[in-house]
Amino acid sequence: MADEIRARLAALAPSTLEIIDESAHHAGHSAAAVAGESHFRLRLRVPSLAGASRIARHRAVHAALGPELLARVHALAIEFED
Repeated sequence: MADEIRARLAALAPSTLEIIDESAHHAGHSAAAVAGESHFRLRLRVPSLAGASRIARHRAVHAALGPELLARVHALAIEFED
């Protein structure tokens, strides 16, 4: 899943991208997938979004990931670095 996230976010040309799988912290949670890969934290810097609002940045990430991928992720935290 992390490789797929990285590939899709390449469209935004991030200068930095860290994908953290936090699924292990949610083991046993009703929405946690047995195989993991259900809870992610993204830390990224996207120069082209530097002046955009927080909502616009999040929308851009969601659009790049697409609804099919987002449907397979239970939780996604997005942190932007300036």
